[in-house]
Amino acid sequence: MSSPPHQTQIWRMARAAGCLYVAIILLGLSAELGIRSQLIQPDDTAATVSAILAHGGLFRLGLAADLVMALSDAGLALLFFFMFRATAPALALSAMVFRLLQTGVIAVNLLNLQAAWLLINGFSGSQATMAMQFLLLHGYGYDLGLLFFGVNGLLMAALIWQSRLFSRVFAVGLGVAGVVYLTGSGLRFLVPDLADNFEPAYGIPILAESLFCIRLLIGSGFASKRLGREATPHAAEEK
Repeated sequence: MSSPPHQTQIWRMARAAGCLYVAIILLGLSAELGIRSQLIQPDDTAATVSAILAHGGLFRLGLAADLVMALSDAGLALLFFFMFRATAPALALSAMVFRLLQTGVIAVNLLNLQAAWLLINGFSGSQATMAMQFLLLHGYGYDLGLLFFGVNGLLMAALIWQSRLFSRVFAVGLGVAGVVYLTGSGLRFLVPDLADNFEPAYGIPILAESLFCIRLLIGSGFASKRLGREATPHAAEEK
């Protein structure tokens, strides 16, 4: 059985995780809220097509931002696994799997944006409706990814609560964020008429994840004596 990472290694991984988290938050919000929400009007196909044609570079920039976000998310999933596997290996593995599932869904879902772009770029009137359907389908694909991310949030909350490498306040925050993601995705697929009214609740995950991201970046004190105490049984098992 391998030894748990040294406290210094944990801190380095946490710092790297914090950097990736910053990238994920900034890129994700920029692509979805800063770019696509300004171009896509779900109830107005003509206006959406015109906006994307007029700002094609901006639309593709949003696509590129999502690609980098997906790569960063995959890296973050691995870092969290290595950070927490010493204290809760099964939970750490489960959290990594669900985060990678979310990342895979988000990445594949970008094909809907690319398909819409190809249709609009070679635009003819008959293609407008089809392009709009791809854009709307991307929204559903995004919510499907967040379904897996919601499960990941609950697992991360359990990991933080059990390992106590961080304050349990962050466990509560990520747990609530997970519930919000699961609820929002469920509404999108099962009761879509209520989904738009639920959107303000996504401010909770943004706040919770941003605070956890800051915690990863600013302090090394979380890898405390508890980590050292937990390392002892592992070392004894190796002997």
